[in-house]
Amino acid sequence: MVLCDYVAVADGKLYISGGGWNTTGPVPVPTAIALLLEVPWTDANRKISVDLRLLHEDGQPVTQPTPTGQPAAVVVRGAVEVGRPAGAVEGTPLPVPMPINLPPITLPPGQGFYWEAEIDGETREDWRLSFRTRPLPPNAGASSDPASLPDF
Repeated sequence: MVLCDYVAVADGKLYISGGGWNTTGPVPVPTAIALLLEVPWTDANRKISVDLRLLHEDGQPVTQPTPTGQPAAVVVRGAVEVGRPAGAVEGTPLPVPMPINLPPITLPPGQGFYWEAEIDGETREDWRLSFRTRPLPPNAGASSDPASLPDF
């Protein structure tokens, strides 16, 4: 997984723009995650669930208001199914590039967060992608409107 500004897939490859950052904000901006799954040969031809959850550094879910105004955890849900290509050598992992482009998410400034992948109900420590939000500039306390904050 790589944090980036934008990601696309073409010809089975991830095309990443502005990739590799680990600090953002404090104003909300669009974000993307370039995810490359390597499906084991033995898991080909079956549906595999893939969820990404956004969590605070303490492990609590990040929530955002829904259209009805109720808070909901930030979760990206999906599923993949990959077949074995003709001529592939038995045992070779099968790559599945996944571009995940997200709208701006409002996050508190000066804090840590991470995206955690869950694949078929399993998660691992190395399936986490950490980042931080910048603190508010010292002179930003006069306005609580994030849109009025300076760009970094």
